[in-house]
Amino acid sequence: MFLRSLILVSAFTLGMQAQPFVSTSRAPSHIQGDNFYVSPKVHIQEVHFKNQYGLEVAAKLFTPKAMQQGKKYPALIVGHPMGALKEQASQLYATKLAERGFVTLSFDLSFWGQSAGTPRHAVLPDMYVEDFSAAVDYLGTRKFIDREKIGVVGLCASGGFALAAAKIDPRIKAITTVSMYDMGDATRHGVQNSTSKAQLKAFLKEAANERYKEFSTHKITRYVVGTPTKIDKNSSPIAKEFYDFYRTKRGAYTPQGQDPKLDTMPMFSSDVKFINFYPFEDLDSISPRPILIHHRRKAHSREFSQKAYAKAAQPKELYYVKGTGLWIYTTALISSPLTKSRNFSKKISM
Repeated sequence: MFLRSLILVSAFTLGMQAQPFVSTSRAPSHIQGDNFYVSPKVHIQEVHFKNQYGLEVAAKLFTPKAMQQGKKYPALIVGHPMGALKEQASQLYATKLAERGFVTLSFDLSFWGQSAGTPRHAVLPDMYVEDFSAAVDYLGTRKFIDREKIGVVGLCASGGFALAAAKIDPRIKAITTVSMYDMGDATRHGVQNSTSKAQLKAFLKEAANERYKEFSTHKITRYVVGTPTKIDKNSSPIAKEFYDFYRTKRGAYTPQGQDPKLDTMPMFSSDVKFINFYPFEDLDSISPRPILIHHRRKAHSREFSQKAYAKAAQPKELYYVKGTGLWIYTTALISSPLTKSRNFSKKISM
């Protein structure tokens, strides 16, 4: 049942439709989700494990307090948005899903947060993908986890990292994404093909020259602006929404000893690594493991979810969340079939 549980959570039976199925739901406009919500039903434990390359990954393990000794539970690994940390968005998802009977794990990607890796904020998508498999290593060696029921939840760019991991790691039995970004496509072509070939070549030249500076000075001084530190009336709607989460008390979080001005900002010269990242190639190889894709219909980045859905094989579902906002990190879960179905926990436990 676990192989199909992420998409068979409503009355709809996937795979019996001749046309691609796209479902919709509307979350109340006043619900934004408390990013730092702590559940009285969930126990949180800080854990560490090493990936295949010896880098230590920092994570938080969320277990239902009602767990029964001797019983094996399904588990979900939750990956954070690019530039974010495990405490931002992914921790909320992990908490809410743990309330529904899952053991969940949120973790910092290598080079970010409390995970190891230098230089800090470096971009290395292959290592990010490896971190998901390392999380499977950790969970699959816990006595209370059912190895045949380990899935992943990828938020924003982690949606692409999660899919890439699933292509090469059959231990990942189900995949769901939220507001997914294909960072390779976004870097090569820009969102909605907004980057020209001339702009891309200029970026590559700048990044290459930056490497000379870094090599000579042994210092990293230039970063990609993930979320602006200031906004005004002329700022884009996307910048305003990101600022409203990452730069305010709603979601701002800086690990001890790190510079809050660099939050969400990748290292500039290493950002070119995304150009060689193609998470959607051979996506059909994941089948028959299920893929559930969440996105807001009006989101600026919806093209990535649509492309992934088109390339994936059955069983799959593209689930649109209605609303006026551009992203759904803290609202999709509320209206998603992942949490709305009363039978979900029962199905996934079978």
